[in-house]
Amino acid sequence: MQFTRADCAAVDASDPLAELRALFLLPEGLIYLDGNSLGPMPAAAPERVRAVIAEEWGQGLIRSWNRGSGGAGWVSLPQRLGEKIARLIGAAPGTVRVCDSTSVNLYKLLAAALANNPGRRVIVSEADTFPTDLYIAQGLIEQNRERECRLLLCEKSGIEAALDDDTAVLLLSQVNYRNGALHDMARLTALAHERGALVVWDLAHSAGALPVALDACNADYAVGCGYKYLNGGPGAPAFLYVAERHQAALQTPLTGWFGHARPFEFVPDYQPAPGVDRLLVGTPAVLSMSALEVGLDIALQASMEAVRKKSLALSSLFMQLMAQSLGDAGFELVTSTVEAERGSQVSYAHASAWPIMQALIARGVIGDFRAPDLLRFGFTPLYTRFVDVWDAVATLADVLRSGAWQAAQFMERKAVT
Repeated sequence: MQFTRADCAAVDASDPLAELRALFLLPEGLIYLDGNSLGPMPAAAPERVRAVIAEEWGQGLIRSWNRGSGGAGWVSLPQRLGEKIARLIGAAPGTVRVCDSTSVNLYKLLAAALANNPGRRVIVSEADTFPTDLYIAQGLIEQNRERECRLLLCEKSGIEAALDDDTAVLLLSQVNYRNGALHDMARLTALAHERGALVVWDLAHSAGALPVALDACNADYAVGCGYKYLNGGPGAPAFLYVAERHQAALQTPLTGWFGHARPFEFVPDYQPAPGVDRLLVGTPAVLSMSALEVGLDIALQASMEAVRKKSLALSSLFMQLMAQSLGDAGFELVTSTVEAERGSQVSYAHASAWPIMQALIARGVIGDFRAPDLLRFGFTPLYTRFVDVWDAVATLADVLRSGAWQAAQFMERKAVT
């Protein structure tokens, strides 16, 4: 079937999520397909942050630790936002907290998982998982040389064979950041448990983009970030999850004061807080958490089933239009066409990926580039329209036909790609 722009507009007119687009500040005339890297600003975020700065901080001062955030107090932000995220990722109350960065949280959970599985020494992961996950694992292994742990990297197809009686932890991103490949969380978690391993899931590219069922899948641990599909702003705080069955024996390598059972008694000896709260470390980042809460409140207005349905429709349309318009232009699709095997992004390899993407961005269509040769496009159903998909592919086709991407200004690499 050949799609037209009018077809796309008709789908937008009946989209049950269409009204949510107005809750974001999206520059006029710009098509944003990079929400899998940084979500756009929620329209209510500036006023929320202004109120926190001018009123809660400016007028309430230190009193706002107890009565800021609408009376709940700044001190409760890690718990309150954690409970909101729990609803988006299929987690029970008391299992999710917002704190620190994804990397720091991963360090804490990997250390906890290794401590919870003594006698085993191997962390298994994918070779093309997001690099910070691998760097954190490598650093943790280096700091625990006496245990003689090692990191075993494999391809997606080799995960099952890699799990053996020396595997302590399976570390996986539910959605691969490069090609958008989606893991079967339930199957792999069950398989790891059969072989005596624990699993740490990275939800950076799945939380807020598709239904996640941590408890139903019997997951052990998970981390995720707040600035992609949760639209919390650049560098927004991350979150972590620990299944209830693991919390009593939970060991953290970072014993900070907010993870203390009674932080404001100021005793010299560390006593862990009950449950997942012991994974808190330092003072909560109030300003950025306040911005994140606005994004979470928008996400909670849509069912994840509706989000997933639209996400798949958007990405399927994009792939079909690419084949229809640019099938012979040297683009190699590296994302699965099987719906159950992909997240909410589509990636293409191309020999000139960098300058093509820069020329596309200059035309007002923002995706991103991942070395060495990938153009990556994210589809966030809360604000992306079907006509955006049509216009993005049409613009890309014009960039190719006109040769605009060959201009010298698009060849120079920037610090952030």
